[in-house]
Amino acid sequence: MSYTEEMTGHNQDGLLDHVDARTSLAGTNKMEILLFSLGSGEKFGINVFKVKEICQAGKITRTPNMPNGVEGIVSLRGHVMPVLSLANFMGLQPAEKHQTMMVAEYSNHILGFLVQGVDRIIRVDWDKVRATEGMLSDKGALITAITELPDGSLISILDVEQILANAFGDAVVGNVERVESEHDLCIFFADDSMVARRKIAEVLDKMGVKHIQATNGHEAWERLKAMADTAQIAGANLHDQFQVILTDAEMPEMDGYVLTQHIKSDRRFDGIPVVMHSSLSSDANRAMGRRVGVDHYVPKFDSIILSSVLRPLLS
Repeated sequence: MSYTEEMTGHNQDGLLDHVDARTSLAGTNKMEILLFSLGSGEKFGINVFKVKEICQAGKITRTPNMPNGVEGIVSLRGHVMPVLSLANFMGLQPAEKHQTMMVAEYSNHILGFLVQGVDRIIRVDWDKVRATEGMLSDKGALITAITELPDGSLISILDVEQILANAFGDAVVGNVERVESEHDLCIFFADDSMVARRKIAEVLDKMGVKHIQATNGHEAWERLKAMADTAQIAGANLHDQFQVILTDAEMPEMDGYVLTQHIKSDRRFDGIPVVMHSSLSSDANRAMGRRVGVDHYVPKFDSIILSSVLRPLLS
């Protein structure tokens, strides 16, 4: 069976009891997702590592000029955070006002997601997760992947990056300096989020760096192997084709940890650093990256930090 299940707690300790065990998932092509409902009968999922706590929403204070779908702000143990109604973003009409809140950490920012209720945590094989890019419905644009439970029910995994971009706008790419080089520079990057790929490409374009992109780890590895095979046959140096590999952590079919393992176990990629660029910004996720050989870890999405990490690797 591709899944193991465990009941969740309703607080930070309950969710993160086994964080050490979860960091050991690095390189196994598995992740754990928290299942929740929005009142439509459909089940949704979010990576457990994004969730810090589950609690009652408490008093939500409305503020002027709030984006659509943002209910207001709430103070929780010293953190003032925006609260988003996921049902509103998904175009669903909840049967009742949602008061259960998932407190999530996204790219070093804390925010609350209102849901009808949480169910349990399941462990899922990434190769059983399928990307949904290209779906035409409005709701499909906010779902990054789907997976199937043993009972045949489908779980929609939310694209948190797209939801936040819809609520607060795309991250602004600042004044990124060009990289001066006598030779063409290129970065290979993999990310399943359309928003992330667009912003990464914008940063690299401003840096004057060419780029090759893939939409998940499996596609990335197949393309990287093919490029390495071609270079090997031609007696060429793979480093001349691209100088850095940039990868997301969460991706359908093959995650960034397994992709990194494949790269680091193939001597043809020696000397090409792997940079993990992820919205999973906790210390546990950095530890997962180090365990599989990631050279640098960059939280999404800060164009200045990303460019400052990449620049010396291209020199």
